Amino acid sequence: MTGRAPLPETERFARLRLARTDRVGPVTFKQLLDRFGTAERAIAALPDLLRRGGGHGHDVPPIADIEAEIEAGARIGARLIVLGDAAYPGMLAAVDPAPPLLWTLGDAALMGRPCIAVVGARIASAGGQRIARGLSQQLGEAGHVVVSGLARGIDGAAHAGALPTGTVAVLGGGVDDVYPPDNADLYRQIAEQGCIVSESPVGARAQAKDFPRRNRIISGLSRGVIVVEAELRSGSLITARLAGEQGRDVFAVPGSPLDPRSRGPNELLRQGAILCEGLEDVERAFSTLRTLREPPADNPFAGAPDDVDDAFLERVAALLSPTPTPRDELARALSAPVGLVAAALLELSLAGRASLLPGGLVSL
Repeated sequence: MTGRAPLPETERFARLRLARTDRVGPVTFKQLLDRFGTAERAIAALPDLLRRGGGHGHDVPPIADIEAEIEAGARIGARLIVLGDAAYPGMLAAVDPAPPLLWTLGDAALMGRPCIAVVGARIASAGGQRIARGLSQQLGEAGHVVVSGLARGIDGAAHAGALPTGTVAVLGGGVDDVYPPDNADLYRQIAEQGCIVSESPVGARAQAKDFPRRNRIISGLSRGVIVVEAELRSGSLITARLAGEQGRDVFAVPGSPLDPRSRGPNELLRQGAILCEGLEDVERAFSTLRTLREPPADNPFAGAPDDVDDAFLERVAALLSPTPTPRDELARALSAPVGLVAAALLELSLAGRASLLPGGLVSL
C-alpha cells in the first residue's frame, strides 16, 4: 500500500478507537469507512446509528482507554500500523476484509517482503521439527520471509530455521505476551531480528477466541501456507482453510499413515493441496504468474441516504435468517437500491440484530 498520502494522526487514533468499539469487527470497520469516509466521522455518527438500529448505549471506548493502549505500546517500543497506513502490508490488505490494525515489535518491513507460512502440530515429532526447520532455512535463503505462530513444535522450529534471514511471529495475545514460556528465548530473538505481530492490545493475554484471528493474519500475510504435521481437528488446518479462501497456495508435507499427525497434511493432499517435499515444490508453484491485490474500491453505500427510515429497517430485518444471504439478494427482494440496503444492514449489525460477513453476506 504505497503512493498514498499519510493518514493524519487524528484519523489514525480514530481508526484504533473504532476498531476497539464493541460490535465493530473487520467487516463492520471497513463498511463504516466506506460509508463515512473517515473513522472520525464514523465515530461521530455511531450514537445515531445505534439508536436507529434499535441498539442501546454508546459502545465507543473512552479516549483515555485508547491513549493508554498507545502509551503501553510506546513503553515497549511497539509500533501501531492501521489499515490505510503506507506501512500496512499489501498481501494482508488484499484479504476481504483486512484486519483494521496491527501492533508490531521489531522490523515491520519484513511483512512487505515475499512471505510464506509454515505451520503445524504443537506436539510435533522430532522428524517433523527437523523438516520444518530445514525447509524454513531453505525458504529464507531463497528470499522468503517465514511466518508462523510461535507455538510449540512446528511453529517454533520454523521460526528457528528462518531466524537468520527473517521471520514473522503472529501472536493471539499482545506483542508482549510471551507464550508458551519455553519459547521466551526464541521470542526475544525474533523481536530483535524479525518481527512480532498482533491485533490484540499490548498487555492482552491470548484467549481461545483470539487464535482464529491470529491464523487469519498468518495466512493473509503469506502467498502460501505449508502444513508440516497436524491432526484433522487443528488450528493448522484452519489456517490452511483460510489460506484457500484468501486465494493463497496450500502446501502439505506428506507423512506416514501410521502417525495421527500426518492425517491433516494427507487429508489436505486428498483435497488438492500441493505436495511439498522441499523448496523446489514451492518455487515451482510460485513460478505461475498470479497477483493478489487489494479488493476493488467499490463502495456499497453509493447513493445511500444519511438516514434510513425505521420502517425500512424493519423490512430488511424481517428478511434475515441464520443462513448467510448476499446483500444484493436482499436488495432484489425489497426492490430497493443496494446502497440503501447496505446502510440498513450496517445499522442493524451495530445494534446486534445482524451479522455482517465477508463477501457482502449477512445473517442473523
